[in-house]
Order: sequence, then structure tokens, then C-alpha cells
Amino acid sequence: MWWFKNVKIVDLETGSTQAKDVLVEGEKILEVSGSLTEEEVQKRARSEVQVIDGTGKYLFPGLIDVHTHLREPGQEEKEEIATGARAALKGGFTTILAMPNTKPVLDNRALVEFVCRQGERAGAAKVYPIGAITKGEEGKELTEMVDLAAGGARAFSDDGREVQNAELLRLAMEYVKLTNLPLISHCEDENLARGGSMHKGEVSARLGLRGIPACAESVMVARDILLAEETGSKLHLAHISAKESVELIRAAKQRGVDVTAEVNPHHLIFTDEAIAESNYNTSYKVNPPLGSAEDRDALLEGILDGTLDMLATDHAPHTWEEKKRPFAEAPFGIAGFETALAAIWTYLVQPGKLPVETLLKAWSLNPAQRFNLQGGSVQPGGIADLVLFDPEHQEEIEADRFISKAQNTPFLGQVLQGFASMVWVNGELRFQRETIGN
Repeated sequence: MWWFKNVKIVDLETGSTQAKDVLVEGEKILEVSGSLTEEEVQKRARSEVQVIDGTGKYLFPGLIDVHTHLREPGQEEKEEIATGARAALKGGFTTILAMPNTKPVLDNRALVEFVCRQGERAGAAKVYPIGAITKGEEGKELTEMVDLAAGGARAFSDDGREVQNAELLRLAMEYVKLTNLPLISHCEDENLARGGSMHKGEVSARLGLRGIPACAESVMVARDILLAEETGSKLHLAHISAKESVELIRAAKQRGVDVTAEVNPHHLIFTDEAIAESNYNTSYKVNPPLGSAEDRDALLEGILDGTLDMLATDHAPHTWEEKKRPFAEAPFGIAGFETALAAIWTYLVQPGKLPVETLLKAWSLNPAQRFNLQGGSVQPGGIADLVLFDPEHQEEIEADRFISKAQNTPFLGQVLQGFASMVWVNGELRFQRETIGN
């Protein structure tokens, strides 16, 4: 049994935070109450009691990341399922969903089951695969979604490529209803985005880089919302980055469309000016690209008012050799597992821009509910996927301390505050920070 003493528990309904004692027995949370005595704990214990003094720390429900790239199979030089799952655990994530744009693409049951097995073998964060919508992500022929779901897929996406054919996507939305799983849209018009490397605007013109207009995202957001409205399918929109997209999603929700959406930490923190200020640092090259200050403000408003339901890292690991190419030639993506929570805490929670309860809803409760996953709250009877979080702990982000194979992050050299001290999955302690308490 684990006895967490005097930990901060956030009430996700009221937003209040109170010091509580929490008991965990086996895989489940047994009790959440006021201060317990040793005699009371011993009466409930069926195994040796291990005490954690959580004074000054939060006990969070395990974070759930619904948008990650683990690269295996086929690109293990960038990341492996095992290294990604361990890196996620270090970042406070107890469950992660892996996108299908591997080599080969996760478009058949055998590959979906392979990812499930590799995740189990890693013994770190829980790993669930996302199956492809179309075979080879080529946008021509639908996969056998029902079979992929039976093999363990938790959603469907051609992430990295949008399904450009509207009729094919409409058919996919009809078909996916047989699985009762969400369809995740990448939301990018390839004709509008092709050849671009950053947000199209004043900064891209100043830097001499070909830009990607915001409408490359928003026109597809509009299309996919209309298709979901017609079919009644569960639609989830990945990495929203443009203010126009937020407005479209807000209006769709008001009409009752079954749509959810996510935003990445980097789109809430940075703008396209970061590329100029960093002298073309390719760690700021992401897809969709970092937008304007107006876009960033709209995204923050969207997460605060519930238009945007979730936070997701879009963990996209690449090798140093790839990211050292000229900006226009380097691949898109940030390796986000190990810095995302601390970055959000440092840039948004600490300054008072984002309440803690909103963070936990967006990174735990809402993902659990939308994707039918365990966890999401610290409640008696719930699964013991838990994070002991130290809001005061500071670390300088250094490449040689990463668990992930990739270090393509703009936070290198920065001091961030707020890190996971210890992480439990199914009641089992699977991560403990070496510098805990420092």
C-alpha cells in the first residue's frame, strides 16, 4: 500500500486545492480523505505500507498524451517505443497514443498489435496505437478499421497527411462509427501548405522563407467539421494553431457537433517571431507552424473557455543531423515529452494565465473521456495512474539528461520550473527523479 500524506489535490469541478491523504492498494485508489492516522491506515492495509510525504507537492492524475510519434517500426534511429515510453513517464505522462505514420504505416492489425506488445515490454507509460485511416496513408483506400480496433487501435488518423479527398473522408467517418472510436484529423490542405516552412506573414517575408498560410489549416477544419456534422461521427482535431480554426470549432460546438480539439504547448508559448529571434533555430520549425501573437492569444482563450479540449505534445523526435539542415530543409517537429509539463507550468501556470484545474482537465480528464481510457482524476476506486508533482523544482534543460533519443527542443539551455518527482502506473512506481527535493 502507498500512503500519500498531505498532498495537494485539485478539485476539477470547483478548482479548489486542498491538502489530503491518499491511499493506494494494488492498482486502485482506495481512499482520498483528510489527514489519516497510522492506526487508520494499518486497518485498511493488506500489504506493507510505504509512506510518501507530499508536503508542498501536488498529486496529479497521470497525464494522457493523445498525440505522439514513437517512430517504431522503421525509424528507430529517431526514437523507439521503449525510449519514448520512458521519456513520457519522466514528463509525467502515464498513457500515450502513438500516431501511425511509421515505416511501414500502422495500417494492418499485425502492426497495431506489434506496437501494443512493444509498449507492454517497455514497462513505462501505457502505449496505445492509433490506426491509419487509409492504407499507407496514401489517401486512396480505407483500412479495415474494425479489425484494427480489435487489434488495439484507440483512434484513427493519417496524421502527417490529411485525407485530401472529401468523399473518402466522409466514408471513413461513416465506417469509423462501427468502432465507436474517434477519427483524428491532421487539418492541412496540401496545395496551400506545399513547400512552406513557417507561418506565412510579415516574419516569413522578412526572413525570406516560404510561408504556410493559416487557411491551409482552417479550410480543412471547416470541411471536416461539416462532414462530421453530416455523418454524426466522433471527430478530433489535432494541433490547432490558427485563430480562425478556434472560431470554427467554437461555432461547431454551439451547434452540437461531436468535435473535440487539441493544442500543443509550443503554439501556446511561442510565435513565429521566435524563429527570427533565434536566428533560424530549426527547433522552432513545427507543423502546423508557429503563428502570430493573435493566433496564440486565440488559442489560450480557446483552452480557457473549453473550445479546445486538450493539450497534446505532438512529440516528434528527429536526429541532430536532420535538424542541423538549413531551416527550409529541416524536418518539422519538437521532442516534447520531457519538457512539456514544465514549459506549460513555467510559461502559463506560474504567471497566472492558466489555472491548474484547466491544465489537468486538458491533459488528463478530457483525453480519458474522449478516448475511453482509464484515469483522468484522483478518486476512490479509480486507477492509480498518479504523478507526484513538485511545483517548485527547477532544472536547466540539458541534452545529455534526456531519456528520449531526440533532443530537438527549443528549451535547451533554459531553466524551467515544475517537474514530476515520482510517477506511478497501475499503482506501481515506475519513475523517480534523481534530483527529487533539490
